[in-house]
Amino acid sequence: MTVVPTYAPEMRAASYSHYTIHRFRKYKGLTVLVIISLVLFLVNCGGGLGAQPKSNSNSGGSNTAGGETSNGTTFADLQQSTWWNGYALLPTSGYNICDTCTPSGPLATWGTTQGIKSPALSNGGSMKFDIGGGMPFADILWNVKFTKHLPDEKMVPTLSNFTYDVYFYGTNLETSQALEFDINQFFNGMSFIWGHECRIASGHEWDTWDNINMHWVKSGIPCNPVSNAWNHLVIQAQRTSDNRLLFKSITLNGKTDTLNRYDNPSPTTWYGLTINYQMDGNSQQQPYSVHLDKLNFTYQ
Repeated sequence: MTVVPTYAPEMRAASYSHYTIHRFRKYKGLTVLVIISLVLFLVNCGGGLGAQPKSNSNSGGSNTAGGETSNGTTFADLQQSTWWNGYALLPTSGYNICDTCTPSGPLATWGTTQGIKSPALSNGGSMKFDIGGGMPFADILWNVKFTKHLPDEKMVPTLSNFTYDVYFYGTNLETSQALEFDINQFFNGMSFIWGHECRIASGHEWDTWDNINMHWVKSGIPCNPVSNAWNHLVIQAQRTSDNRLLFKSITLNGKTDTLNRYDNPSPTTWYGLTINYQMDGNSQQQPYSVHLDKLNFTYQ
């Protein structure tokens, strides 16, 4: 599926500043990632949010935000962050961002709740993400933007190693069409999207995103998260010295599978560093919830 400019509209909101996110769309039974150029400044559709995350060292050094050590720097406990933004993606609009949708629906409904004490792993509680609505195959994407919270915004091109570490819990994960966890880096006209999708309703397999050809690549790695239990996911990704993407590994519930898949970046006009979390609705748009806890993002 080729992404053409009609799939990258700008939202018509005068008070927003330029921002770029990416998300995934289903097309004839497949999920396809689309790059969307938005204008975004004050959009926060995810409901009430709590304290900002901690940024600290992984190797016992200073806990100063953005402090660098040999093992990188971690934005920790992002489930407590105020930096989350939520967006509805509808099949009737080609999975473009729905700028008229609200969390109350009716076509797609979504919300977040922080500080949930049960189920929870951290003292501050988990963050619950909800999806529902009346339109089959509607999706909800949430993202966190780190660029303005780095010690120096100009350091984005120097970063090359990333780890997305999260625990997730759902009472009926089989209701999900897919769960998606993504790392995004943009600079010098290059877009590096380490997209990872756990296909649940459509095969229980991990896919990774082909940045150039705009389609999913099957990994052959099973994805079988357990309902009514905490699932621990660790994704490791790297940008190589010659500016290629390296999908390194996926660890789910203690089992590490090596990907070692290389890809090339696609063009972009944006600059920054983000992560995404997305929940996809199934053929009946059955409502479901997923809790995230101990969500850490490490860069180096």
